[in-house]
Amino acid sequence: MKPVYMINGFLESGKTEFITFTLAQPYFQIKGKTLILLCEEGENEYDEELLARSRAVIEIIEDEEDFNSSHLIELEKKHKPDRIIIEFNGMWNYKNVKLPWYWKIDQQITMIDGSTFPMYYTNMRSLLAEMIRKSEMIIFNRCDGITDLNTYKRNIKAVNPSADVIFEDANGEIDEIFEEDLPYDLNQEIIVLDNQGYGIWYLDSMDHLERYIGKKIQFVAMVLKPEHFKSNYFVPGRMAMTCCADDMAFLGYACEFAGAGALKQKDWVKVTATVSKEYWEDYKGEGPVLHAISVEKTNAPKEEIINFV
Repeated sequence: MKPVYMINGFLESGKTEFITFTLAQPYFQIKGKTLILLCEEGENEYDEELLARSRAVIEIIEDEEDFNSSHLIELEKKHKPDRIIIEFNGMWNYKNVKLPWYWKIDQQITMIDGSTFPMYYTNMRSLLAEMIRKSEMIIFNRCDGITDLNTYKRNIKAVNPSADVIFEDANGEIDEIFEEDLPYDLNQEIIVLDNQGYGIWYLDSMDHLERYIGKKIQFVAMVLKPEHFKSNYFVPGRMAMTCCADDMAFLGYACEFAGAGALKQKDWVKVTATVSKEYWEDYKGEGPVLHAISVEKTNAPKEEIINFV
């Protein structure tokens, strides 16, 4: 079987940049030749030096009728590649694609310019749907300033529920957590957080505190009592491995509790609290502050450290 990598997307969606980035990575410096089938030419061009270094050659296919099995086999025989990358033309109907029977698509990725997605989704939905229907990964780039990425993701998932959807801005991948991806139900009377849930809640409440204001949460935590805190406040939280074993951090927010004075450092407690948004000096601004409904001493969990690695 001949491994094939299909890169879809409309013109100027970032296909060439993605392939160029891939060719330049150390993991792609592998033996054998790579044949790039370029089905449309945008503003960005491939660097000749990079092509030589990565043992890649380009064949341009300008007309849709030339993208057929017999012509593809001719190009394969000409170059004898070990792998094939197809930069597909977004204006060609992917539904009509017929590859040689022994070519196997190892991965299909669709690139989408986030700034133009609404236009294409409205006016060329059928073409877009055919591209993303069998893609394992959908990469939205140029997402700077776009606030409703959740809608973008829902539109993609409606066509391809199993696809991984990635958003990128000028600084790289956007580490966004969407409400439907949360491992707990925000509509529960009390949101019970397990190990994974606590870590996600902690991170998500930084960016989307509005989801939690007025909600009741419950979790098992270790007691931290900073010296400068008032007697009726403490920090319930968890130690987390955020990068490696040497990179540990205590993740927790200030909590008001009338019985805080009786708690000891490193006690384990089950906290039920209401989330609010308040100014807190340690935050240097507003942030999550918990108001305890109950704090009960409990045993340490089986896994005391939350692993983000």
